[in-house]
Amino acid sequence: MADFSELVIISGKGGTGKTSLVACLASLFKSRVVADCDVDAANLNLILNGNVVEKKDFVGGKKAVIKSDLCTVCGKCLEVCRFGAISQDFVVDRVACEGCGACHVFCPTSAIDFSPRRCGECYTCTTADGQPLVFAELLPGEENSGKLVTMVRTEARKQAETKNIPLIVIDGPPGIGCPVIASVTGTSHAVIVTEPTGSGIHDLKRILQLTAHFGINAGVVVNKSDINTTHTSSVKALCEKEGRAMFFGGIPFEPKVSEAQRKGITILDYAPTSEASTAIRNIYKRIKKNMEES
Repeated sequence: MADFSELVIISGKGGTGKTSLVACLASLFKSRVVADCDVDAANLNLILNGNVVEKKDFVGGKKAVIKSDLCTVCGKCLEVCRFGAISQDFVVDRVACEGCGACHVFCPTSAIDFSPRRCGECYTCTTADGQPLVFAELLPGEENSGKLVTMVRTEARKQAETKNIPLIVIDGPPGIGCPVIASVTGTSHAVIVTEPTGSGIHDLKRILQLTAHFGINAGVVVNKSDINTTHTSSVKALCEKEGRAMFFGGIPFEPKVSEAQRKGITILDYAPTSEASTAIRNIYKRIKKNMEES
């Protein structure tokens, strides 16, 4: 059994303030590895300002490449490609190519290479407080982000094991798709960030089903909780009724959060006495207590 716990922060949709909360939790948990698993839009390092110490290529899906010295311009590849990824002069558009391999299979002269390709990069960094941060980036037009999420988590676990760090804080992607599943599988605790809107509550219900399916100890945080107190109360009631997640609390709307982001720091550093900072510190205490007791 691993000697570390994994806390994943997720949301049913983008734009809920998930990454801002992760950055704050990363500063409050003094001994932790941070893993930015939102690989389609990794931006946590913009706030944590980590220095890259290691970079690894991510080799994921396959792309077709036509070898001109073997190609007889018979046109079979043009005929079978359903995505219009091959030009009339027999050059493959890497962005349009979906990696189905049909052209490779049907080419009569074996002129089409279909080998795994470099799809992105995974970075291991050291933040200002000396703690590890792992994040990754997909190259434009590439896919297999679920596999890249797994690579980020693997590298984060290596850091936790070799440096004897007791906690991995994971910034998960939004939604309920494959990258999210890759982020939450095997974790011990989850924090779901939502917003006090009708769509926010709808998305919260979906992601609660996901965490319940994987048997993850979950809790809920409402960001900008004071912009619609009725919906915030509904979220709290939902947690109590369903019994599948704790209600960790709400974070009031704070314009200075955006100012802090522009400066590349957390709201805790930019406005430590603000109501939002106070709420985040209280939420951190509830999360920590819940993790210790479960």
